[in-house]
Amino acid sequence: MDLYEGLSEPVRKAWERSLSGGRASLSRRSLLGGGLAVAGAGALTACGIPAATSTAGTKTDDQSDKDKSLIFSNWQLYIDQSDDKKHMPTLEAFEKHYGIKVKYTDDITDNVEFFAKIKPQLAAGQSTGRDVVVLTDWMAGRMIRLGWAQELDASYMPHAYANLEQRFRTPDWDPGRAHSYPWAGIATVIAYNTKVTKGKKVTSVSQLLTDPDLKGRVAMLSEMRDTVGMTLLDMGKKPESFTSDDFDAALAKVQKAVDSKQIRQFTGNEYTDGLASGNIAACLAWAGDLVQLQVDNPEIKFVIPDAGYLNSTDNMLIPAGSKHRKNASLLMDWYYRPEIAAELAAWVNYITPCAGVKEELLKIDKSVANNPLIIPDAAMTAKAHAFRSLTSKEETSFESKFAKLIGA
Repeated sequence: MDLYEGLSEPVRKAWERSLSGGRASLSRRSLLGGGLAVAGAGALTACGIPAATSTAGTKTDDQSDKDKSLIFSNWQLYIDQSDDKKHMPTLEAFEKHYGIKVKYTDDITDNVEFFAKIKPQLAAGQSTGRDVVVLTDWMAGRMIRLGWAQELDASYMPHAYANLEQRFRTPDWDPGRAHSYPWAGIATVIAYNTKVTKGKKVTSVSQLLTDPDLKGRVAMLSEMRDTVGMTLLDMGKKPESFTSDDFDAALAKVQKAVDSKQIRQFTGNEYTDGLASGNIAACLAWAGDLVQLQVDNPEIKFVIPDAGYLNSTDNMLIPAGSKHRKNASLLMDWYYRPEIAAELAAWVNYITPCAGVKEELLKIDKSVANNPLIIPDAAMTAKAHAFRSLTSKEETSFESKFAKLIGA
């Protein structure tokens, strides 16, 4: 078993030196704050990750060395599968490579619902029975804020530290990625059906909310951060730094479109059915859904507004109380080997957070490799914005106001 397989030779040698007596034998903050004197795009000097000292082992003994197993909870249809749905190739390759048996469950269907399921054990200081969970950034941030996510051990994750795309390295809810690593990136954009719009382009949130030709056939997302974040951008406000007054102004703008019946509905990803059938002319949409929709229906188009788009992530975390933290870390690191990340991206069709994937994707599917919804180009990356972290008070207030707006 070679933990450093796939790293470039300079990075590999530097990492091995550090593990034996250098920075990797110190705290994670020391390692990644100082960096390594290695050149190249994948070099650890480019990481720029300040991170805290690992606290692994403070709550439960890690049984990884004597129990080669782990339990992985993820969202439905969020990992590569064989055509007969009986195999998960990248996961089975991990099991073979490390001799670690993975119990994979797709039992996450909603962030809030899943959090409610595991909260009693976490609050009681008990194991959730899971070693890796995948949660959207705002919920991952809540887990970290409450102290319910383990800090990560750099020594088990050389590929992750070397290959994480720069734009994902410094979220305000997990500075330095001390507790989490992205599973996939999510871009919120505008989608429309050209057959329904009679060829007319839909290019902005303002158009969604006011264009009379779209009246009654517009859908916005039931996720507060997506709908409000995209509206803030349309108003010239930054989701990274908006005020409470900005939030209320964005909500009022959407409320006006609700009152005028411009908006047909607020949806999760069921908007895909309406967009494909023509019941929805235009909507806010998640890029990963659109890749497959466009294969089935070329009349469906997407637009990145001039004002920008909202970028978020679904993230792997090791919950407090995990009994297989080393095994879990190796799994997280596995998906930052470009050839593995490419297989995953080719199947799930969401933005890959792993650098060096395009070259591997070209070997699998050139159309996927060249799709900016999976590997954003420079122009798309420049328009990305993240919704800032909320205080507990803000989260309660904003979610309550938004729930009233959408009738939840």
